[in-house]
Amino acid sequence: MNIRYKHLPLLLGIAFFPTLAQASGYHFGTQSVTSQGTANAAAAEAADASTIFYNPAGLAKLESSEVTAAINLVAPYIKYSDAQAGYRRGGSVRGETSGKITDDVVPAPHVYGAYKLNDDLTLGLGMYVPFGSSTEYSKDSVLRHHLNQLGLTSIAIEPVVAYKLNDKHAFGVGAIAQYSTAELRKYADWDASGTLSALAGANMTGLADGHAEVKGKDWGFGYHLGWLWDVNDRTRIGVNYRSKVSHKLEGAANWYADGLAVTSPNPRLGGLSAYDALIGTAAYGYVPHEKASVKIVTPESLSVHGMYKASDKLDLFGDVTWTRHSRFNRAELIFENTKNIGGGNQSDRTIITPNWRNTYKVALGGAYQYSEPLQLRAGIAFDQSPVRGAQSRLNTLPDGNRIWYSIGAKYQYRKNHVFDVAYSHIHINDTTFSAAASTGDNVDSKGPASAKFKNYANLFGLQYSYKFR
Repeated sequence: MNIRYKHLPLLLGIAFFPTLAQASGYHFGTQSVTSQGTANAAAAEAADASTIFYNPAGLAKLESSEVTAAINLVAPYIKYSDAQAGYRRGGSVRGETSGKITDDVVPAPHVYGAYKLNDDLTLGLGMYVPFGSSTEYSKDSVLRHHLNQLGLTSIAIEPVVAYKLNDKHAFGVGAIAQYSTAELRKYADWDASGTLSALAGANMTGLADGHAEVKGKDWGFGYHLGWLWDVNDRTRIGVNYRSKVSHKLEGAANWYADGLAVTSPNPRLGGLSAYDALIGTAAYGYVPHEKASVKIVTPESLSVHGMYKASDKLDLFGDVTWTRHSRFNRAELIFENTKNIGGGNQSDRTIITPNWRNTYKVALGGAYQYSEPLQLRAGIAFDQSPVRGAQSRLNTLPDGNRIWYSIGAKYQYRKNHVFDVAYSHIHINDTTFSAAASTGDNVDSKGPASAKFKNYANLFGLQYSYKFR
């Protein structure tokens, strides 16, 4: 009996997550409330210990040792509508065609510390969340054969050394250790070739669904370089470089049978279900539990930023950041068990080519010292999406170009206590998703699908800094 099954790899979402740390998409976007108040334009300011993330050389500009603790609350909104999908061998997928796929609020804490050994040498340590978000469709969504749920969390730990060469030049070096976890859920059509329909003597389209739940984790390592130059008493410029980080995400894939055609006892299979007798056996490769992994490289980024003291009360900021997203043009998802993919062919992997592009972000902001303890801040930024268009867009990553609108305030209480608050509205272009059916040359069973997306986010931040003076 020649059974033909084709499945979209369950680690598809995991392959995309590292790009989020430095770009649009699920990129958390800000690791400092001070910087958030200027739409992240103030990397050259070095206002507190959170400069570790934006330019580690800024530690050398701090006047004293200090600790900074911040929490960001992001309220994302992604809603899909007008969704439709088909099976690979014809017919329409039935189910939910619209709905909200994001959590109401996602928190992210960040902690930084700076210790001045002397006037020239400063040590720092930061722990921050480069990204943390999730999207989840209902299990009945018509898009379930593409990707049904994706959750991503990353925590980075970065020790830093900063050195002030003289009154004009400062340098910083950081080592990045990043721990990432991911989980996803994905449905597959186990009658993609019509073999189960032939076996049952009836049309089993829509009755042969199975799904898998996957969890993966990995440590990745990289480095971070920064330079600040005080050109004169009013002008400062800086350069910040974050290296690529290589990951090998390893996890477990658990398969479950859902549809009647694969769960019901079949007399032609000795009373066993099609999953127990065929699909879930080692001969066909879709066993209830197996290992899976993917190697990816996160892109490096280069930022150039500046600060200008327009007056005793007004500071102006600017930042341009380039990210090499074109690194992510290929990923191989490897399963522990070789799969029967039909036509006498077998495969243990899927090769995806997302064709992402390099991106840039431009941010402008300012800070006005309203009174001795109170400073008002504002900024705007354009953040380009790495996704080229509807054909290369994931339904769990319906990303588009973004515009940040930010306001904030800083209040200093006595000499030691500094409080920051900020609010940002992130406008994300409405997008569309249009996926072709699988080609059948590796592990893949999806049919054609399309949908429309409405996207935006609101971001709130609270931060406290204590200065040891």
